[in-house]
Amino acid sequence: MDYVMIVDTIWVVLAAVLVFFMNLGFAAVESGFARSKNTVNILSKNFIVFAVSSLGFMLLGWGLMFGGDNPLVGTEHLFILGSSDLSYYKDTLTSSVPFWGKFFFQLVFCGTAATIVSGAVAERVKYISFIVFSFILTLVIYPIVGHWIWGGGWLADLGFLDFAGDTVVHSVGGWAALSGAIILGPRYGKYDKDGKPKAIPGHSMALAVIGLFVLWLGWFGFNPGSTMSFQNPADVVHILVTTNTAAIAAVLTATATSWLFIGKPDLGMTINGCLAGLVGITGSCAYVSVGSSLIIGAIAGVIVVFAVLFFDRIKVDDPVGATSVHLVCGVFGTICVGLFAQEGVTSLSTVSGLFYGGGFSLLKAELLGIIAVGVFVFVSSSVVWLLIKKTMGIRVSLEEEIQGLDIGEHGNSAYPDFAIVAPIMAPVNGNGDMIAAIGHPVSAVAASETASGKVSVDDAIPVVNKARPGAKITKVTVITNQDKFTQLQTALDKIGITGLTVTNVLGYGMQKGHEEYYRGVPVKTRLLPKVQVDIVVCKIPVETVVDTVKNSLYTGNMGDGKIFIYDVENVIKIRTGEEGYDALQDEE
Repeated sequence: MDYVMIVDTIWVVLAAVLVFFMNLGFAAVESGFARSKNTVNILSKNFIVFAVSSLGFMLLGWGLMFGGDNPLVGTEHLFILGSSDLSYYKDTLTSSVPFWGKFFFQLVFCGTAATIVSGAVAERVKYISFIVFSFILTLVIYPIVGHWIWGGGWLADLGFLDFAGDTVVHSVGGWAALSGAIILGPRYGKYDKDGKPKAIPGHSMALAVIGLFVLWLGWFGFNPGSTMSFQNPADVVHILVTTNTAAIAAVLTATATSWLFIGKPDLGMTINGCLAGLVGITGSCAYVSVGSSLIIGAIAGVIVVFAVLFFDRIKVDDPVGATSVHLVCGVFGTICVGLFAQEGVTSLSTVSGLFYGGGFSLLKAELLGIIAVGVFVFVSSSVVWLLIKKTMGIRVSLEEEIQGLDIGEHGNSAYPDFAIVAPIMAPVNGNGDMIAAIGHPVSAVAASETASGKVSVDDAIPVVNKARPGAKITKVTVITNQDKFTQLQTALDKIGITGLTVTNVLGYGMQKGHEEYYRGVPVKTRLLPKVQVDIVVCKIPVETVVDTVKNSLYTGNMGDGKIFIYDVENVIKIRTGEEGYDALQDEE
């Protein structure tokens, strides 16, 4: 084996591994943008999609993509699995990398196209239906488009250029995602009765940011690795820099755009902005200058913000923004090849686009390719989705969607020891007695949750407001800002109260919380973090406790907090069996 083959093979394998690692990035971004009740489902889909795409591409996909020079689809040596002679593909793509190295590099690209679909159909698609669709996409649909452009098909003959996959990977995944999102319909609760979109925030922006950085890292294999050779290091590093430059430009413009048009620098938009810049430069990274990549990324960052808002308004519910990032910016990136390509900027760039004296010829080829691929993928994907819908169904039941796909589809949850319970202010019945509610431990609750998460008043157990004969026992509950807890605790210590139950809760009063937005849409529930302190007293006068709390917390400003006073029927110490005052002696 000669030196060239060793170096090129190491480079291609390293780049392929980086692209494979992007599966983790997609899994993290998608699960972060989804609700916690669907986390297992999202993660599992990102596992299974690579498995089924690998199988489909190995069984037939590679052959359809690279099997001969037929203008429409590969027709020769279609089945590589079990073949004893793969010399037919010796010169395919490059002759300096062994066959299975080239195969794996193309395989991870195929898997990426399928993964794009996962996020757009999240939180309502049937697990088995998604698996079947992904298999067909990577078995037939993706390879046919790949043949047209990278396999010597008719678009390649017309001069269509797509260096690392703006059309082959991102647009194919984006068109399939758009088709699925339309046919599935929006998630339950996404739109109000007037058709206005409502925010459904993801459960972990931290996870989404981690995923973004994994994807950003993977892109340094995705784009530079598409050289499939390290014999010209100048080309590789040029692509590395154009890729990064577009990303950082898009981060800045997406943040600025969301700041100007939404009112705040929305983190979700910044994440999608970075991805938009990376997608926008993918097709042209080897054909444009670093300066051009800055412009391309900057425009992509603006486009993606408005694309997210646009799809929301036309009722295409895409929880992660996959159609905005991969489809819209994939199309935009393909157009940029025809506009910004510059002959000689690398050894791989042999033709100029419109802005660099090349005329309209390259741009026309790019536009034709966009239209042809869009029509073919959208129509074929729609046919597959509709066939699956008619046979096995594509959407989970409403009950399962409300409960979460983790339980319904997988029988487990991502956070079994962690539950987010928003406090609901306890309603009062006709007699003035408090009724127990979620988040307020005034009494045990024997009730089932409705779809809204509230406990029915008819099912709740009323707290009887009667004093125990003898020493009266009283429960004092204080709800205030979290930053005031230390001073409250200190004040209570001074009057001899050492037994506290402290809970971090969420809620709002007359001030109605704070304004909050998610991807430009106001979040309906605007809850503020509070601290709830429960004290049960008998010996110490209630008036003393109340005066101490008021003196400790009073500022005269809205948000000082509230004090609730309850009669307690009895207190029982489990360890000794003591009741009433005796049970409280070492607690006050």
